[in-house]
Amino acid sequence: MTDIRHKPRHRRRRTAVAVGVPLALTAAGTFAYGTDLGLFGADAQASASAATAAPAWATATADGFASVDALGQKGTYGGRDGKTVTVKTLADLEKYATAAEPYVIVVAATINMNPVGKEIKVASDKTIVGSGTSGQIVGGGFFLGTGVHNVIIRNLTIRDAYQGIWNDKDHDFDAIQMDGAHHVWIDHNDLRHMADGLIDVRKDSTNITVSWNKLSDNNKTFGIGWTTNVVTDITIHHNWFRETEQRNPSTDNAAHAHLYNNFLEDAAGTTIKSSYGNYSRGRTKMVLENSYFQGMNNPVTRDSTAAIVQKGNTFVATSGRNESGGTAFDPKTFYTYSLDKTADVPALLKAGVGPRSNIGTAATATTKAAAATTLTVAADGSGQYRTVQAAVNAVPANNPSRVVISVKPGTYREVVKVPSTKPHVTIQGSGASRKDTVIVYGNAAGMTKPDGSGTYGTPGSATLSVQSDDSQVRNLTVTNDFDESKHQDIANQAVALLTQADRIVLDGVIVNGDQDTLELETAAKDKLGRVYISNSYITGNVDFIFGRATVVVDKSVITLKKRWNGTSAGYVTAPSTPANRKGILINRSAITGDVAAGSFFLGRNWHPGGDTTVDPQATVRDTTLSAAIKSTPWTDMGGFSWKDDRFAEYRNTGAGAGTASTNRPHLTDTQATGQEVADWLGDWTPSA
Repeated sequence: MTDIRHKPRHRRRRTAVAVGVPLALTAAGTFAYGTDLGLFGADAQASASAATAAPAWATATADGFASVDALGQKGTYGGRDGKTVTVKTLADLEKYATAAEPYVIVVAATINMNPVGKEIKVASDKTIVGSGTSGQIVGGGFFLGTGVHNVIIRNLTIRDAYQGIWNDKDHDFDAIQMDGAHHVWIDHNDLRHMADGLIDVRKDSTNITVSWNKLSDNNKTFGIGWTTNVVTDITIHHNWFRETEQRNPSTDNAAHAHLYNNFLEDAAGTTIKSSYGNYSRGRTKMVLENSYFQGMNNPVTRDSTAAIVQKGNTFVATSGRNESGGTAFDPKTFYTYSLDKTADVPALLKAGVGPRSNIGTAATATTKAAAATTLTVAADGSGQYRTVQAAVNAVPANNPSRVVISVKPGTYREVVKVPSTKPHVTIQGSGASRKDTVIVYGNAAGMTKPDGSGTYGTPGSATLSVQSDDSQVRNLTVTNDFDESKHQDIANQAVALLTQADRIVLDGVIVNGDQDTLELETAAKDKLGRVYISNSYITGNVDFIFGRATVVVDKSVITLKKRWNGTSAGYVTAPSTPANRKGILINRSAITGDVAAGSFFLGRNWHPGGDTTVDPQATVRDTTLSAAIKSTPWTDMGGFSWKDDRFAEYRNTGAGAGTASTNRPHLTDTQATGQEVADWLGDWTPSA
């Protein structure tokens, strides 16, 4: 693609006035690269036996209410920041689950609880995940006590604590019980045939998400409450309740209960008969959406003091109470989500719930796929290739499926380009940290090319260029280390990472530069180009997130840097969005840095070459803004007024946030429902 910014852009010169004192950060170096940032992603450590980067399932984060920042916890990510260990015995499972430090615990065998009914007391910051379908807990389960937080339980079968009495009041043997815990994600499990509850969320436990589980062959299945306080926030989605008599779930005094895309089935001709389905009790506020009820007795019930708002549910061969009433809440004021069609729910869940063979089995999967799909790069010669570009060159043109270029730790001083003819490429650092693998170069716009054929334009300066659709960059650092102080004779535009394609994922990366760090374009002006950036760090000072692509920067840290001469002044974004397209969305992130207060704009409107047909857009929402952000955060560029384009904020916090005004537009709640991640990505769901 021809460089589209081969000349320095015309900029209105402005004098930045520092207001107050420079922002004081706690351990600025730590904040920049995140060892204590929770949701924003401290680097996961690899297990002693694993030389590759942590797989996606080990670093996954929750959705729903478990993703909401509360009680000092930023989302739910479990043991991602700790070591990965594999256990096959009860002793080892209990040892690591109860440890004070974070762990990803892979259960790779059937573990029988002794005595029957034993519930392991899980400590905070744990991921407990089954290895494929082999991780099974028999005759007991897990207990999460008061204050325990940031726990993920995934891909396990927990079963058979049943003691022969259907309405058993003597054996409180649960699969998963919480008493006063918070930020817990229960996902893709098979829970069945226990003496008491499959899941009990009790005593003010909150910020819970329960997703993609099969709950079956049980009496008192899923209870929520056991308190007079109204504090529990819980999301329950894509679960299959089959042959469960009661508590499906029973929700007592929950502040916010959001249930969607669940399948409740009472099959004909079996001995288990449902007494009721979803039950809203006490002062619960429940939203129940796009769920499918088959053969259930009393499918939806509520107390007179409780609320249920029903939307889009389907009832087939049900009987008895089916109730709604009262006012509840809008879940989208807390988090984003997408609904599947109700008619699709039974088939979707039958195929998708419970343990998955590709979760928890990274070593096996990598071994099987390595010969066909993985190319290894190592600067020391221990891999198949010594440079990243050599591995890219080895990918066959028009490859039909994903090729992973696994880059061993080290510094690779090279320019890397993935051409448009090589889609489905993942470049992934294999170190324990994204800082272990670094691709770096120092070109800038205006520099003479080595072959003497002219000078670089802005895109041509990129250290890493991704021009192929459906490609990814993960777990590494990309840097442009052009030294502005030594080159004031040319433009300071020096790109670290450039994308010019559609369906690009940048996950767990650090992108370092000064001016024009991250350029996000499309293959052509009339082409769509979507980029999803998550759990990453982006640093720079002038227009350092820019271009015409449709971009989501999600759950990431944007770090502001001083200019080459030590001054604080800059612009975070410079969108050049085509009309009728989405621009740049910064969502659930943090913007900070060791720069002067009131010295940075959130963005300005770029009309390349004076193009009047573009309609630049940037939205910053649900993001923490440091005092570095100006009270009037948007500004003009190139003679075009930003007020004629699309710039807005919504529910930002921090010292740099401000109230709505004509110089600081805020979205209304109604407008905000149309400016969410799903609106940006459309029919594309980024994959692991």
